[in-house]
Order: sequence, then C-alpha cells, then structure tokens
Amino acid sequence: MSLAHSGGKTLSSSSVKTASTYHSSIAIKHPLSTSKGFEENSASSDPYLSNPKTLSFWASAMVVLPVFLQAPWVRLHPFSACLFTFFLLGIGFCLVEFGGERWSHAGSLLVGVSGSWLGGCLFWGWLRAHPLWHLPVEAIALPLACVGIGTRWRIGAVFYLACLLGTAFTDILMVFTGVMDKWPSVVNAQLSQAPQLLHEAAQDLLHLKPILFLLSAAALILFLANLMHQRSKMNAPIGTSWLVASAALKTTLWVDGLFLLTALIQPRLSGLI
Repeated sequence: MSLAHSGGKTLSSSSVKTASTYHSSIAIKHPLSTSKGFEENSASSDPYLSNPKTLSFWASAMVVLPVFLQAPWVRLHPFSACLFTFFLLGIGFCLVEFGGERWSHAGSLLVGVSGSWLGGCLFWGWLRAHPLWHLPVEAIALPLACVGIGTRWRIGAVFYLACLLGTAFTDILMVFTGVMDKWPSVVNAQLSQAPQLLHEAAQDLLHLKPILFLLSAAALILFLANLMHQRSKMNAPIGTSWLVASAALKTTLWVDGLFLLTALIQPRLSGLI
C-alpha cells in the first residue's frame, strides 16, 4: 500500500519498515559501543595497585625489602644506603605528581617506604649498638606521616605508621624477654663470635615466660591486622589505607618470626650481624 508520493515515486510500507529497522539498529548499537569505550577508558585510568590483592602484596614486599637489601647494604656502606632514601622519595613524588591518578597509589606507597628506609639506615648504620635509640630513630618521619594521613599521601603515611607500630611491638618484646640487654654485646662482637652470641640469645626465648610473651604479642598483632582488614572493606580511599596498614603490620610479624627462626638455625643469615 502506498504511503507517500514524490516525483512519481511511491514509498511502500515495507520500505518504511526496513528504514525504521535500520535506524533503530544503529541507535541500539551506538550506545553499547559508547558504554564499552567508557568502561575501557575507566579501567585504564584506575590507579595502579587498585586491586586489593596486588596492593597487599606490594605493601608486604616493601616490609620485607630491608631484610634482603637494606641490612647488608647499610653494613657495608651506610651513607650510600641513606642516599637511596632520596631516590625512593623522588620516584614516589614523580609518580604522584606526573603519573596521574593511575600511579598515585604506587607513588604514595614509595614515599612511605622512604621514611621507613631512612630510619632503618640511620639506626643500623650508626646507632645499632644502642637499642634504646631504635624506636626514636625509626620514628624520624612520624610528624610528616601524621600530617599525611589527611592528604593524598595517605597510603604512604599509613604504611609508615603500621611499620612503626610493628617496630614498637618488637622493641617492647625485646625488653620483656631480656633480649634488649644482650643486643649490644651481639652487634659489637667480632664476626667470629657474633653468630654464637645471637644463637644463645635466641635460645633464651625458648622458655615458658618468653614464649608466653611472644604468643600474646603475636595474637594481638594478628587481631589488630585482621581488624584493619575488616575496615578495609569500606569505600576508598579510607578502605585502601586500612588494607595497606593490615598487610604491613601482619608482614612485620612474619619477618620477626623469620628472624627468630634464622637466629636459631643459621645466625649468620639473620641480617643482624
């Protein structure tokens, strides 16, 4: 049936229906392709380390880093190890400032690592024979970290604070278990004698009272770390910060446990001597 006439040509109902279907098909496909492109752009702009498992892994790795890199380096050349602080700080700052939102988490984390790295270098490089100075020196960046909690550097600040909390637990345990008194003699001993002294100090922890202290502290650390992990389920950025704190604190416990085990089995590999 004819619907319109123009220049002697008629438009049938079937041709109108075909044209309508064609334009409808285009209208349907266009929003889908736009939505898909938006999702791809959104995914590409997500901060690196935005995945919780990836963020936890790297936060933990940054706690373990001093065990394998900083400890031997600072014994051989403490000044150059200290200078590496500014390399970490510079890389972190550049990632946050110039890397865009995608690299903000990674950059902030590296800034937090630089604070822990500096405290460790200062203590183990020049004050290792004075254990009472351990926590104060490690807390060298504490004021900056406290200020950073409310800024875009939150992840780095929380990482540093969690590591400092783990250090506080370690030092308090050393006091209660008597290890603090033996520390100077171990680090000041000759290389041939130090492993044996460290081994004996570790063996003294295998008695009932020290074991109770160690188990109680481990239970408290795990409780706090799990509590932080539960809070990490809140919306970002606060949830992301709790996740970093949980991973850093929990890893501190495993590192201390590994240190004790190494001191008992192979003291030369402990990193302390």
